[in-house]
Amino acid sequence: MGRLPAMALSEMSEEQRAVYDRIVSGPRGHIGGPHWPWLRSPKLAEAAQRFGQFCRFETRLEPLLIEIAILVTATHWRARLEWDLHAPVAKRLGLSDVEIDCIRVGGNSGFSDPARRAALNFCRELVCERGASQGSYADLVSQIGAEATVELVGILGYYALISMTIIAFEVPSTSDGDDPFGDVR
Repeated sequence: MGRLPAMALSEMSEEQRAVYDRIVSGPRGHIGGPHWPWLRSPKLAEAAQRFGQFCRFETRLEPLLIEIAILVTATHWRARLEWDLHAPVAKRLGLSDVEIDCIRVGGNSGFSDPARRAALNFCRELVCERGASQGSYADLVSQIGAEATVELVGILGYYALISMTIIAFEVPSTSDGDDPFGDVR
């Protein structure tokens, strides 16, 4: 149980219930993870869920590149819930076990696809080093274009918000498995 557990529908204000209903009736189809803490502030929840819907379902990015960004951010923050939810999605979309583990431990040697490697390098630099070299930026733009690069940065910001929410409010993972970051420095 986290610091701010799920609310019963009967406990929600009208504003909270309206946001809840929009989330569950949208493409997510359910509410979980950071949404429960966010619902304590319905205006934040509404803004975050709208931005999240864009990031997950409406960008021009190939879904696999979105998952790379999510996993890089989850790794940086050690946000286990986010990792446990998105590593299987990345695998279903075609990321190999080697590539997923490279993200988890900080490598990139398993990435032969140029767009995937460019996304990984750019995301990792921006998130972990708080900057992006001209080389990684130029490589990414040459692979996916400037508009998609802007959207990728937005996705990184959104998943940083999610990861910080998971950490701050101790949102538990849905997995009973081992901590994926237990062996990562």
